[in-house]
Amino acid sequence: MNTQTHISKPGLKNWLTSDTPQSRFQAQCGRTWLGWIKFTENKLAMVGLSIVIGLILVTIFAPILAPYDPLAADLTNRIQPPGAEHWFGTDQLGRDILSRLIYGAQYTLLIVGLVAITAAPLGLLVGTAAGFFGGWVDAVLMRITDIFLAFPKLILALAFVSALGPGIENAILAIAITAWPPYARIARAETITVRKADYIEAARLQGTSNLGLIIGHITPMCMSSLVVRVTLDMAGMILIAAGLGFLGLGAQPPMPEWGAMVSDGRQFLLEQWWVATVPGLAIFVVSLGFNLLGDGLRDVLDPRGGD
Repeated sequence: MNTQTHISKPGLKNWLTSDTPQSRFQAQCGRTWLGWIKFTENKLAMVGLSIVIGLILVTIFAPILAPYDPLAADLTNRIQPPGAEHWFGTDQLGRDILSRLIYGAQYTLLIVGLVAITAAPLGLLVGTAAGFFGGWVDAVLMRITDIFLAFPKLILALAFVSALGPGIENAILAIAITAWPPYARIARAETITVRKADYIEAARLQGTSNLGLIIGHITPMCMSSLVVRVTLDMAGMILIAAGLGFLGLGAQPPMPEWGAMVSDGRQFLLEQWWVATVPGLAIFVVSLGFNLLGDGLRDVLDPRGGD
């Protein structure tokens, strides 16, 4: 009697969780999968991820989601309370607050995105250079870093914006200038930890240049801690941007930036509370989302950073 033997091919899950990966790509995919599983076990982190994804979707589909033109004034509908026609009410110029809130998400995401892609690489460059070369290079770069760290971020950002002039572009530049020092500190600490490692010395003996060692071997070791710190700092970036907008130094009227909306509504806070409260709640929810997401990423990518 012939016996048929059925050999089941391993599925995707078995391929991802294999104890003996056949390639570097498989090993990386497996680590990513295990990290995602651990991340999903953190319910608060999933809430934070949902908030951030929601912010991104609102930004992308703002023209579809917004029921009104965010810049169109209608003085006949000034300070209308929340209702069926205007879910979050209207402001002092009769503009729909929900529409302005939706379009304001674009400026919030623009600010945190541009600051992250400018401040993080700058801090990474300064920190890895200081940690790798040591000596006078380390002393000079870290003293410059200490000077920036000596001032509160908001105060330093106010000083730069005051010098550069009000506007969202100058606000982004000022926040980026004040945001890089913590990243430099993290990158320096990671670099000092690994710069004498055996694989670094082996690469050096093979003729790899200092630049090649920094870019190819040291920088990847700093990325996990850097990603976690950037995510956690995004809430602070949003608050600083909102503070600059509140003081009239960030986005200029009639741009629907959330901090500027809070500033416009503060004179109506006691009687027409929704004008300032709704954008304030938006700032709170998005900041909370980034904090929860950062905590979840820290547990997965940088367990040593946990409290």
